[in-house]
Amino acid sequence: MVTTHRESERKFDIQESAPLPDFAALPGVATVAEPVEETLDATYFDSPDLRLAANGVTFRRRTGGHDAGWHLKLPAQEGSRTELRHPLGDDTEDAPDELRGPVRGLVRDDELAPVARIQTTRTVYRLVGADGTPLAEVADDHVTGQLMGSDAEHTSWREVEVELVDGDDDLLPAAEGLLTGSGAERAAGPSKLARVLGDRVPRDREPAPTLAPESPAGDVLRAALRGDRDRLVTADRGVRLGTPDSVHQMRVAARRLRSILGAFRPLVDRQVTDPLRDELQWLGRVLGDARDTEVMHERLVGLVHAQPPELVLGPVTARITSVMAERAARADEEVDAALNSDRYFRLLDSLDSVLADPPWTGSAGEPAQAVLPRRVRRSWKRVQRAAQAADAAEPGEQRSTRLHEVRKAAKRARYAGEAVEPAFGKAAKRYAKRMKRLQSLLGDHHDAVVSEEQLREMGLQAHQAGENGFSYGVLHGAERSNAERAEAAYPDLYTRAAKKSVRRWLS
Repeated sequence: MVTTHRESERKFDIQESAPLPDFAALPGVATVAEPVEETLDATYFDSPDLRLAANGVTFRRRTGGHDAGWHLKLPAQEGSRTELRHPLGDDTEDAPDELRGPVRGLVRDDELAPVARIQTTRTVYRLVGADGTPLAEVADDHVTGQLMGSDAEHTSWREVEVELVDGDDDLLPAAEGLLTGSGAERAAGPSKLARVLGDRVPRDREPAPTLAPESPAGDVLRAALRGDRDRLVTADRGVRLGTPDSVHQMRVAARRLRSILGAFRPLVDRQVTDPLRDELQWLGRVLGDARDTEVMHERLVGLVHAQPPELVLGPVTARITSVMAERAARADEEVDAALNSDRYFRLLDSLDSVLADPPWTGSAGEPAQAVLPRRVRRSWKRVQRAAQAADAAEPGEQRSTRLHEVRKAAKRARYAGEAVEPAFGKAAKRYAKRMKRLQSLLGDHHDAVVSEEQLREMGLQAHQAGENGFSYGVLHGAERSNAERAEAAYPDLYTRAAKKSVRRWLS
């Protein structure tokens, strides 16, 4: 069984013989409990190229102490990590599948093997509030570490960890002030493992450059692609852990990557990037089925709850939930199969390769100002063409279809604007926000149109099951009104998005 623990802590290097300060002086601390001594022995696992360590992830099997077992530590917010725990079991070598799953997007089909061993003699001091609440724990660690399969000498040091239990967040900076005031220093590395591995951990990136209109166009594009690659891998972990909204975030990252490679195609070798765009389209489609089902379920249930109770006749919410749960189960199975497939792992490998050695054309070396605005302008031209087609369409299904094309074009235009925003600042940000508003409005319109069809089908199923279909008609009418309101608001929003002042920077 896997349990989850949010870890908020700070680490400090301290001289071997230095005394600890009086932690009872910290705000809110009434007493410091009697120290408890522990002996910990941890084996750390990683891929052959140390991909987990490179991404700030720790995977270990530890004996000794109150939390002996397998531990997977994942980066969370600054100063904290999410820790997943699994019982020790009998096998000392094979990591449990329940913990391997969340990092498959990083290690893919590589095996995890021991890379380091760290032994710690720990003295734990619990800081307790006046009402007996455990506020934090201070661990005074004497550490010895060694690389696996190495004849190198052991590395030894002393460090102090302060970890929140039920205390307020302001206790950590107060503890830092107390410790640094007594001669301790913030730890040089994020973890004991990082200290043992040292410079063996690969660095797949140099510090992000400051971007400006004069920067090479390739630098701007690479930064955009890298940011979305990182968002994709982070969301992958969330999908595997069942984190809310993670499917949506992963789908957006895949679509942004594909859109950016398309919008700025003259900068890249398309023989390399077009196949990658095809694979990103496949991934987005798989994730889209799950996300669309999730959105439609929330929308329909919310629509029911918005109606007066006297208009909801029969098991309407139950039928909606049943239908959507069945669809969601199928979609989730497809997502799970996709994210554990060789096809998906090779997609991630391709992304890594493109970022490590970008397949630039000569245009990528030109100043961003000379190359990128005209590519963003082309994305706006697609919006214009789609809008003209929508204006010429017959009312009803044809116009709804054409408005959906405007939405997709606006989304691509938004992503193009956001990609160059670090170089072009407020002008690009304003442009992207106008495109986002247009996309959002037409997204509401599209969802209402799709919802109408869903409700028609459910109403028919309810009738065939002998239920009262009245409420489905009410809901259908509500969605028709929602679609009409969105369509009525569209011309004004499009006019604002089309203002020359919004696009002046593209000239």
